[in-house]
This record gives sequence, structure tokens and C-alpha cells, in this order.
Amino acid sequence: MIGIFLITHGTLGESLIQNVCHVLNRRPPRIAQLGVAAQDDPLDILPLARLLLAEVDAGHGVLVMTDVYGATPGNLALKLIEPGRIEAVAGVNLPMLLRALTYRERGMETILQKAISGARDGVIQLPSA
Repeated sequence: MIGIFLITHGTLGESLIQNVCHVLNRRPPRIAQLGVAAQDDPLDILPLARLLLAEVDAGHGVLVMTDVYGATPGNLALKLIEPGRIEAVAGVNLPMLLRALTYRERGMETILQKAISGARDGVIQLPSA
């Protein structure tokens, strides 16, 4: 099972996990989050990020999800990447996270593809009533 680690601004990651728990009616295993505050120094929290990453890794790798590419959480995620074992995607949203959880048993390439398509396909204009 591929672990999932969210690195986001503030409490976004924990909120996404709480919503996943609501949708699935349980907390999925091997999922963690790290909320980055404005006053956090990325170099100071990097050891904590590595510790949390290790906690969700069952030996099959970890998908790191972050909110904004180029921002502090995204830059922190970049420091964790080990191609093929620890991969990262930016733009996390609830459809992306749910899709990743659904496909985490099928390998890193599949979970990456499905997470990205879940995020993209989850953004649609609603029809008028």
C-alpha cells in the first residue's frame, strides 16, 4: 500500500483528511499531514516532514500531495522526492485525494496518473437547475 502524505498551508491537509473520513466513514491507514504556518522555517520543519513520511511508508513508497507549486509546502515536498519511491503532486483537492486512496494498491505510476486525473476531472461546471 502506497502511503499518502499531505503538506499544505495551515489546516488544509487535516481538513481534507477529515472530509475523506466523512466520505469513507473511516480514517484510511497510512495517511498523514503537515500544516505549514507562515512563521515556519522550511529547513526547521524538514526533519518533521521526513519523520511523518517514514511513518506512512510501508515499503511501497509514498505519494506526497501539496497545495500550491512554488509555495513553501510545495518546496518542502520537492526536498522529499526520490523518483519511483517518493513522488509528489501539487494542486491537492478532495477528488484527487479520494482517487489516490482508491488506487494506492496499484503502484506508483497508477496512483500518480489517477490522482492527477481525479483532481482535473473533479473540476466541472455544475448544470443550471
